[in-house]
Amino acid sequence: MREKAGWRRATFLELLFDLVFVFALNQLSLRLIHDLRAGSQQWFGEVVETFLLFLAFWVLWLSTVALTSRRSPESLVIQTVVFMSMSGAVVMSVAVPQGFEQRALLFAGAYVATRISRVLLLLVFRRQWIFSVPALLSLAVSAVLWIVGALVHGEGLRAVLWTLALVIGYIGFTAGFKRSAEVSIAGEHMAERLQQFYLITLGEAGFVSGKAFSGSNLGTPHAVGFGLAFVAIVLLWRVYFYRAGAVLPVAITGARNPVRQSVAVAGTHLLMIAGVFLAGVGFELYITEPLARPEPNWLIAILGGPALFLAGRSLFELQVFSRISRSRLAGLLALGLLIPATWYLPPLAAGGAAVTVLAGIAGSDVWRARGRALEAPTPRI
Repeated sequence: MREKAGWRRATFLELLFDLVFVFALNQLSLRLIHDLRAGSQQWFGEVVETFLLFLAFWVLWLSTVALTSRRSPESLVIQTVVFMSMSGAVVMSVAVPQGFEQRALLFAGAYVATRISRVLLLLVFRRQWIFSVPALLSLAVSAVLWIVGALVHGEGLRAVLWTLALVIGYIGFTAGFKRSAEVSIAGEHMAERLQQFYLITLGEAGFVSGKAFSGSNLGTPHAVGFGLAFVAIVLLWRVYFYRAGAVLPVAITGARNPVRQSVAVAGTHLLMIAGVFLAGVGFELYITEPLARPEPNWLIAILGGPALFLAGRSLFELQVFSRISRSRLAGLLALGLLIPATWYLPPLAAGGAAVTVLAGIAGSDVWRARGRALEAPTPRI
């Protein structure tokens, strides 16, 4: 087991594994940007399709982390599992641009092959039963739904089948993860891995922003947009790590049930990471076309991204401190009110409004921290 082996920090192999997801996130960002710019009547369905692909990557990453948080990274079998996951993620990333169209079978096949081959490898070489029957059954059912969904005609039906596959697969994974409570989890390692993936998403948002600004004519509106994006990234980092994100390792290891706490915080990190991912798409939109005519569907990224982040951050704070700061709830309300206020304004105005809300929350954190001792985690689980 990883905890007994003394490996509480991520290994270099695990960090290499994460680099594959930089490519994956960038591919997903480019696809979502195209979806929002296409202007077709089916744009909402196309956005949903991209997020289904995003969720597949998340499940693949999280299932790998769940395993490496329990098993020693020195094991050749575990290292092979990580390499297999890397190769599967690379193939899935290559398929992303047409992952719901011509390359649907390539995407689904790579995902299913990776998940199943890892299980078979562990069952054969570990020589012990480390998976629950419900988890294996859910994996089998979801695998069938993935492949059938890739083969059917019609993206609507494919979306339904893949949604069911994700729901069944994720429920089976979480149930199996909780059921294996007899195998202790390295809480510090799990916390660090979630923090690292969050930082990777912030980095990808910065990459998209820099690329967008570099490809513009470097005019003043574009520079303002790039400046707003940079400030937003700093604020998203600050709001996350103050203070729940910074004490996440203690919140997991100090919980009454570290396994259940790990599952809970992984769910809220999914919301925050998806929010940052969406926000990064919004950065690209208002950097490249800062004064374009109003595009209400762009608000899904420009305002919806920060809102989704704050929703996840509020629940995360509840998991760590058993309370929610009023500034988070006020920020969510403000972003909701900004939707009608920025409906007919250029993208840059919406971006500036979103950054103002995040700055207000970060400023509130600084004000509340003055002269106060650092709060210790008080998880409910």
